[in-house]
Amino acid sequence: MQVLRYAAFTADPVGGNPAGVVLDATGVDDVTMQATAAEIGYSETAFLVPLEEQGTGAFAIRYFSPRAEVSFCGHATIATAVAHAERHGVGALRLHTQAGPVTVTTRTSEDGPVVATLVSVAPSSVPIPDLVLAELLAALRWSGGELASTLPPRAAYAGAWHPVIAAASRERLADLDYDFTALADLMAREGWATVDLVHRESPTVYHARNPFPPGGVVEDPATGAAAAAFGGYLRELGLVTPPTSLTVHQGRDMGRPSSITVSVPEEPGSGIAVSGSAVQL
Repeated sequence: MQVLRYAAFTADPVGGNPAGVVLDATGVDDVTMQATAAEIGYSETAFLVPLEEQGTGAFAIRYFSPRAEVSFCGHATIATAVAHAERHGVGALRLHTQAGPVTVTTRTSEDGPVVATLVSVAPSSVPIPDLVLAELLAALRWSGGELASTLPPRAAYAGAWHPVIAAASRERLADLDYDFTALADLMAREGWATVDLVHRESPTVYHARNPFPPGGVVEDPATGAAAAAFGGYLRELGLVTPPTSLTVHQGRDMGRPSSITVSVPEEPGSGIAVSGSAVQL
């Protein structure tokens, strides 16, 4: 089993979110996948298994954090698609994830790097109960007065669940000092993958930070699944006018700058497109 290492949502190895990638995990059992992900230590490692009976480009894919399997991971999907394209050529991959079918297309950009675009499963969002929100803010060590009134707290989904919590200021977002154990316990109870902390710079530009204690990771430098869920959240609440393209900057406050492009189509309930490049480490 060959394990590749890629940083997603960047063209520079010092940026982006690192992911492990196994392009052929045929015959590899769950215990080995989990042990491999723990040994690599990245927030996720993706394991691809060709589905030859379904034709070229069809794969089952599974994602493991150092601690547990997750239903869907955006940055590892982008990394996997770029790694596959660099070895087998650009095109489309049909991925069977635990969250549902995800299509990823790759192309060679004008300046050289391969760019991958995934289309998420149907997004949705739900309110966060007041008591749960209070517990979440306490774990984050945030106060209600530090929240942006224009982006209401809500749990959003596009393959995995992420509470969206918007900071009124960029300074509040930059100051991340949360209770790791309390947040991990809350997220495990609620079934949340990461917490999507965001700040709106403009109608099309956002900054994000994503604590990931359930995976044993303090913070994700780039979270494609959360970006897709956020795009669906904005459309569902009428906070953007689709079709539109958004840029999410993430990882800057932890020294691994990442750039995620989120395309929000007009049709309600349709999947959100997330695009980015990746570079081998």
